[in-house]
Amino acid sequence: MHRQVYSTVELIEILAQERRNCMAGRRLDLAATPSGINPLLDRFIESVGIQKFTAYENFRTTIHQYQHEHQVSGLVGTQIQVGEEILQFPRLHEQLVSLQSDRRRLRAAKAQVVAFWRDCLGDMALFLSVQQGKVFETLDLAGAERIIHRSEWAVIEVQGRDRNLEIILQLGWGKPEEALYRRGFPESGSEFIHAVFPGKHPI
Repeated sequence: MHRQVYSTVELIEILAQERRNCMAGRRLDLAATPSGINPLLDRFIESVGIQKFTAYENFRTTIHQYQHEHQVSGLVGTQIQVGEEILQFPRLHEQLVSLQSDRRRLRAAKAQVVAFWRDCLGDMALFLSVQQGKVFETLDLAGAERIIHRSEWAVIEVQGRDRNLEIILQLGWGKPEEALYRRGFPESGSEFIHAVFPGKHPI
């Protein structure tokens, strides 16, 4: 008798439960040890902490394999609001991986996400995040449009409120799960454009 395939929501719940179990010490990877690369650093790393982390990472890898085997999407629906404007769009859940079909959905949603971003800008100033978010360079709209043109997908995030509002547009290519921190560069990657009101600076 075959069990019904777990849904995206169910996999997220399973991962959350397993993470709690690992952090509580109910799951340990006893083979996991400090790196052995830097003895000075390893003295300060608690081996039990490494065992907890590794146990969860191993479980999550198994879930990712399950996703591919059963074609379970890693996307979740997201809703954001800026003033009276509301946008619903798909984005990858941070604990899951994307399928090829997910990346097609993200590409299809790009125009809607970018249009919402343009509608919300008004007189906001633009900054491009560089050096993994350590530095912000001023960016004009033409420069932003060039980045938009060469990207495959887009997601948007909103922080703060009123005059401290910050709208962050992530423009990426390749696999979203490999786009952060240049882990999959150059096949996957992303740029972040921060929009803030004049006189303000990205957080």
